[in-house]
Amino acid sequence: MKLDRTRPLWRQIAAEIIRRIEVGTYPPGSRVPSTLEIAQEFGVVNATAAKAMRYVREEGWTRGEVGLGTFVLEQPPGSQPNGQTT
Repeated sequence: MKLDRTRPLWRQIAAEIIRRIEVGTYPPGSRVPSTLEIAQEFGVVNATAAKAMRYVREEGWTRGEVGLGTFVLEQPPGSQPNGQTT
């Protein structure tokens, strides 16, 4: 994904992480990349990646486990119990 440097980078990264969750690249229960891995993938500083990941978590898509990483929630906000997305 190429970032548009005229828009907030953290928002674009957060939107891409959420998109990946929605399409199943990061399925429920799976570990998502660390902020360092996100920063390296998108070519941004760690603080930008951390802000994006914080937003994704605050929006209810992921949860953090100290020492283990960040994981996609079993039922993220855009999902239904039967597995269909809204």
